[in-house]
Amino acid sequence: MAVSLTPAAARHVSRYLSKRGKGVGVRLGVKTTGCSGLAYKLEYVDDLVPEDIVFEAHGVKILIDPKSLAYIDGTELDFVREGLNEGFKFNNPNERDRCGCGESFRV
Repeated sequence: MAVSLTPAAARHVSRYLSKRGKGVGVRLGVKTTGCSGLAYKLEYVDDLVPEDIVFEAHGVKILIDPKSLAYIDGTELDFVREGLNEGFKFNNPNERDRCGCGESFRV
């Protein structure tokens, strides 16, 4: 499988990288935290590292560390606006449960 971006997410990342004036893409991973065990981490990346697994969608590179791939393989990253709020939404087919506050998940 792979990790992908929707067109809306790719546009948002591309615009942000342009404003920054540097960057090669976005790194998606997981960290241990919260009441359900795992939380997503997302950061803009200026340099690739040798262990990165690289996917590309709509002209944007998505970098994944090998340890996180097992938890997020098949995930689609979207950028949504809901009322006055906007942000990234993770559509992860491996997610089995999410905590009540929405900050962490379990596979």
